[in-house]
Amino acid sequence: MTPDLVAALHPLLTAEASAEAYAAGGEPGDLEQAVWLRLLERLETEGPPLDPEGWLRRAVRAEARRSRRTTRRERPYAGEPADDLRPGPEQRVLTAARYRALRDAVRRLPGRCPRLLEALLSPKDLTYREIAGELGISQGSLGPERSRCLGCLRRLLTPEVAAREARG
Repeated sequence: MTPDLVAALHPLLTAEASAEAYAAGGEPGDLEQAVWLRLLERLETEGPPLDPEGWLRRAVRAEARRSRRTTRRERPYAGEPADDLRPGPEQRVLTAARYRALRDAVRRLPGRCPRLLEALLSPKDLTYREIAGELGISQGSLGPERSRCLGCLRRLLTPEVAAREARG
């Protein structure tokens, strides 16, 4: 498209699109963009129009009619199509994969760390006293032991998380 043609047609297209767009149920900028695209397509196949201003007016009206037809056919949803508050199937699969990766990493920990972290991750929501009794250690040493185990888990997961993110 030649810069002269664009410069000559731009003010007319802006005015025509502003006049037609709202009646067509659209935005003037969208209508302008559609007409510019139509002009580019025409330039590739047929060359520049003999009467650029007349062609532009007809093109704006044709695009406005197309927009009106589309608007008439489109119907809004009766309700919200998706509930963004509840996780969809993709999110549930990703969450399950993260939990599996975490549990696999916990099983690879040294010493009694796997049992300790499994107890902490238990859906039973055990208290420190119950965990200490189950593991046969004092309740006072549970906090420092937990910190060491979590540090180990963090070091174990860091390379895996970094490698996964680098690929993404």
